[in-house]
Parts: sequence; structure tokens; C-alpha cells
Amino acid sequence: MTLETKLPINQDYVTSFSNELGEPDWLRDLRLQALAKVEDLPMPRPDKTKIDKWNFTNFKQHTVKNDKLSSLDNLHQDVKALIDLEDKNKNLYVQLNTTAAYTSLSKDLAAKGVIFTDIHSASREHGELLKKYFMTEGVKVDEHRLTALHAALVNGGIFVYVPKNVVVEVPLQAVFVHDNADTTLFNHVIVVAEDNSSVTYVENYISTVNPDDAVFNIVSEVIVGNNAKVTYGAVDTLAKGVTTYVNRRGVVGRDAGLEWALGLMNDGDTISENITNLMGDGSIGDTKTVVVGRGEQKQNFTTSVVHFGKNSEGFILKHGVMKDSASSIFNGIGKIEHGATKSNAVQESRVLMLSEKARGDANPILLIDEDDVTAGHAASVGRVDPLQLYYLMSRGIPKTEAERLVIHGFLAPVVNKLPIEGVRNQLVEVIERKVK
Repeated sequence: MTLETKLPINQDYVTSFSNELGEPDWLRDLRLQALAKVEDLPMPRPDKTKIDKWNFTNFKQHTVKNDKLSSLDNLHQDVKALIDLEDKNKNLYVQLNTTAAYTSLSKDLAAKGVIFTDIHSASREHGELLKKYFMTEGVKVDEHRLTALHAALVNGGIFVYVPKNVVVEVPLQAVFVHDNADTTLFNHVIVVAEDNSSVTYVENYISTVNPDDAVFNIVSEVIVGNNAKVTYGAVDTLAKGVTTYVNRRGVVGRDAGLEWALGLMNDGDTISENITNLMGDGSIGDTKTVVVGRGEQKQNFTTSVVHFGKNSEGFILKHGVMKDSASSIFNGIGKIEHGATKSNAVQESRVLMLSEKARGDANPILLIDEDDVTAGHAASVGRVDPLQLYYLMSRGIPKTEAERLVIHGFLAPVVNKLPIEGVRNQLVEVIERKVK
């Protein structure tokens, strides 16, 4: 019997969509099981942010088909600015709305067994490997309504797999382009680094159109094997009319490390969850986040590092700037589970408000269930220091330029520590554009 839902899709549609993609039976069945759970599961409840009136389910169409790219020169100018067009050996994936439009992987990496392909091709060509990681160790299907909806309707994304003992020395880049106002994106990213391997992965979400009411549901899962290292960089610049739910989750093994470098620059209402589970002894999780809010947008950013392994270390560093009537909640959670002795949890969240109507709230939380550990936090929310402005203006600098310099100075401690040069450069450009 067909399940009746309030969504613009049903079981028949999901079955047909999966069959058209040539997906294996396990993935089609997972989609259907997830769809059956959607209405019974609660919505996520981000602390201090009401999302009951936000649109996460009402969308015009599930897929937007584009042609393959015959040349990167055909991309929008803003998109081309993100890509090194001169690099003939680039490792690059470009997705236009929900279409895998361009993929390039060096012969050397392919020969070493590295997989860098769109999520749909991965389901056909590497089905059993994908099954091992797809919503099993990281994000679970039944966490809440939006994760179940995501599992049922995945229509884009990428699968990155680095075998044991393989070191990827150059970054892998994925660019997800939103250039059709009717686009609804349920994007799924999986990055797997097996034991003793390493990789840097950088992604960009960019809108070149301004939709009235688009829905984006994004999930990333990062699995870091023993003694492996993953650096994950992201710059999100989705348009004002996009309501975004993004869940980036990491699972880190023994003596392994996961670094997040996140520039969360969307102009629409956004809910962001970033959780790193330090499962192995000696594991390290390091999260650096920069946010700029403007207009009337509402945002909630929850960053959590959970310590399960002994001698594990977790670091959270977040700086945000709010202007106009924008409001944001910054939740930082350092949790040390029982048995995670000798662990260290440190976090810092700071918010700068540029106008009387701007709002920022930084909430540092430490949850400690073990005695022999160290932990600390710092948080501040405030406005631009008038003495700083006065000093700069007394040197002949106009007020607007003085404010711009103060903002860059406030964000610089985070931006300058981002481990990926390309992410740093992109962030500086986006920040400059947003604070003008």
C-alpha cells in the first residue's frame, strides 16, 4: 500500500527514481524504509531556535537535470573563480543542481585505488563499499525527520574513498552549483580515509540565482581510520531564498585526526550541526568556523566534539559577525564520556554584532563524565569597540572603512588558522563582499 504523506512525493515516486538511477536493491529499500519513518519522527530541536515554521519539505521538484559540461569555461564567472582553471591535473567534481556535470581524477590517484565520483555512480560501481559507510557509522537514518527525509530523497553528492596507506598530497575539490531557482537539493557527501592514509577535501556550495523558497538538506559523513588524517574544508554561500539544513559528522579512529575548516556564509535561514566523535585513543578533532550573518536571516550553529577514546583532544574555535537584523545561536559542546581518561576539551566562541537589531548568542557547554581530564571554554558577545573606531577614524579612515577593518581583524584569528589556503582566500573574498 502506498504511504500517504504531506510531501510532494510518495513510495511509487521513490521506487521509480531509484530504478531510473540503477541503484542496488539495498539502497532502494533504504530509501523506502526512510520515507516510511518521516512522518513519525520528530523534527530536530536546535537549542534556542524555533524552526517549526521553516520550510524543509515543500518544494517544487525533486530533480533538475543539466547537461554535462563540455568545458569549465561554460561555468558562471563566480564559479570559475573557485577553480584553478590552469591546473591540467586537477582533481575536481562539479555538480550543477542535481546533475554530476564534470569529474576529473588524476591517473596517479586512480591507479592507487582512490575513488572520487558522484554518489549515484558510486552506488552502481562500488555498491558494497558504499553500503558499508552510507548512514551507518556517521549520521543515522532515524535520528529525526530531516535525516529520514534526506535518506529517502538523496539526489546528489559525492563519494571519496582513500585506501590504506595512500597519501593524497593535493586537495580534492567538489563544487556544488545552484543555478536553477527550482532546485531542491538532498546532497550526500561521504569521505573515507582508511588506516594510515590522508586526504584534504574542499567543497563549495554556491548560488548564482535567488530563489523565492528553496530547500537544501545536506549531510556529510567523514570516516577516519586508525592513524589517518582528513582535512575537510567548506565554504557555503547559498542564496537568501534557500532554507538550509546541514549536518556534517565525523568518526575518528585511533591516533587519527580530523580538521574541519568551515566558512558558513549562507544568506538564508540555516541550521547547522557539526559533530565529531573521537572514538579511538589518541584521536584529535579540530573545528574552526567563521560565520557572517546579514539581513533578517536566522541561523543556529551547533558544534560538538564527543570524546570516547583515551588521550583524545577536541578543539572548537568559532567567530561570527552579525549585521542588520540577523540573529545567530552558537552552541559549542565538549563532551567527555566515561572512560575517556586524559582527554582534553577546549572551545572558544565569539560573536560581534554590528547594529542595534543584530543578535548573537554564544553558549559554551562542557559535559564531563570522567575525572582525569582537562577542559575549558571561553565565550563573548559584544558590539564594535567605539575606541577602536575612534582610533582608526582619527587617522583619517572613514567610518565604513574603519568598521570593515575591525571586522577583518575580529575574524582573522580564525581565518588565518584555517589549514587550507584555498579556503582562506575564498573566505576573505566572501567576507569582504558580505560586510561592505
